[in-house]
Amino acid sequence: MKILGLAIFPFLSILALSVSRQPESSERTFAGCLLRRSDPSYPISSAIYFPSNSSYSSVLQSYIRNLRFNESNTPKPQLILTALHESHIQSAIICAKYHGLQMRIRSGGHDFEGSSYVSDVPFFILDMFNLRSINVSIEDETAWVEVGATVGEVYYKIAEKSNIHGFPTGTCPTVGVGGHFSGGGYGIMARKYGLSIDNIIDARVVDVNGRFLDRASMGEDLFWAITGGGASSFGVVLAYKIKLVRVPPTVAIFTVERTYEQNLTDTIYSLLQIVDKLDGEIFIKTTIDVVNDSHRVGKKTIRATFLGYFLGDSTGLFSLINERFPELGLKRTDCTEHTWIESIVRWNNFPIGTPVEVLLNRVHPNLQHLKRKSDYLKKPIPRQGLKSIFKKMIKLETPLLKFFPYGGFMSEISPSEKPFPHRAGNIVKIEYGTNWDENGIEAANHYINLTRNLYNYMTPFVSKSRGAYLNYKDFDLGINHNGQKSYIEGTAYGIKYFKDNFNRLVQVKTMVDPENFFRNEQSIPIFPSIVSQ
Repeated sequence: MKILGLAIFPFLSILALSVSRQPESSERTFAGCLLRRSDPSYPISSAIYFPSNSSYSSVLQSYIRNLRFNESNTPKPQLILTALHESHIQSAIICAKYHGLQMRIRSGGHDFEGSSYVSDVPFFILDMFNLRSINVSIEDETAWVEVGATVGEVYYKIAEKSNIHGFPTGTCPTVGVGGHFSGGGYGIMARKYGLSIDNIIDARVVDVNGRFLDRASMGEDLFWAITGGGASSFGVVLAYKIKLVRVPPTVAIFTVERTYEQNLTDTIYSLLQIVDKLDGEIFIKTTIDVVNDSHRVGKKTIRATFLGYFLGDSTGLFSLINERFPELGLKRTDCTEHTWIESIVRWNNFPIGTPVEVLLNRVHPNLQHLKRKSDYLKKPIPRQGLKSIFKKMIKLETPLLKFFPYGGFMSEISPSEKPFPHRAGNIVKIEYGTNWDENGIEAANHYINLTRNLYNYMTPFVSKSRGAYLNYKDFDLGINHNGQKSYIEGTAYGIKYFKDNFNRLVQVKTMVDPENFFRNEQSIPIFPSIVSQ
């Protein structure tokens, strides 16, 4: 990837500073601004899509990953700008400021509340999917990754160069790295190497004034903020420089299913006693859902699926599990061995032998309507508590629980090192999830309320000051109207996502974007004294 210099185009600076007329909201006028202010060396016209364009709907829908926000009543953008060059992003910022049009920045569209492509005020989408180059250097064990790349593409490009290098990030191949990296980037190697943000060493961003900045020129405060604080509150990130990690030539995986009748309560109780204390090489994800009872017609039961990942061979995995977690009853035949890149394919439930090129597929294989919520568990849930939770889940039927383990290297990182604060003291991250196929507001309200019901039922078992993971964005935590009460509204969700780091993020935001141009329903607010009257 060619890294441009830090100087902005002079004529863009002059035009940005010379604006004096009142904003106009016409989409055509905004597009005219884009055409006038873009660098003629990189034509922008082919990157602009109006609702009248035949390709508008397909471009809009191609990166919508939550069908809740792909219905006829969903607010649509006045236009979509599929940036083909970094100068297009400069033009977009300058013109959006001038015309008072809100910008939504989309890289992969996996945000659970659709905030990268939906707004209740006039808006346009800056879609980054064309900017997805990945330049891997095995010599210094780094890579520059543009934000429109997907997680699957990053893994594939690293594996092309080396079978002993990887990167700790998520495992869903179609997730765009722009949002994923900027919000934390939790994945199956987190217990060994931390989050994606713990392994980012540089970045390139366009700020609210249209300047190109790298880590040195943006300063450590802004670099800190865009590595875990949600970069879309501070600017438009173009690329991240990541530090690769070493992986073994052989990785082992197991999948074990147990139902309630198979001593499941004791199994999960035992898991919660030790899952954060295991060696950093091991990662055990647990999914708990409701299924038909094969022994009782018309009845439901609880099922847990234990998915294990081990940076080592199956002999080491089998030995470790049977020593530390014998309640699982792991068999050698439950374990399979893979190269690191093959393990990513297998983790996504593709059949053994599926070519690794499947990671390059940018089309999500199973789109549904979604609702997600999150929590952090600091004390093991008692057996009786687990039984009551299972009973509640059977009553609700649709929502599921997922436990993602903490501990290992995650516990060694200071909660203030990055905006992401959820470090030592957490046993697991909890995901509450419901998927459904029916369209319409009535169906959405029904399933969302089921998810909220399970979340509320878990209150006695989680920490009193409930935390949340930014990449599992949840508007139930609070909405910001970006007015005079912006800071107060922002604390409602900001404290849950960022805890004691929230005010530092507000300080950075106030410094780099004092007029709050980069905003959405859960963006970082500015301090009250700066809020426009």
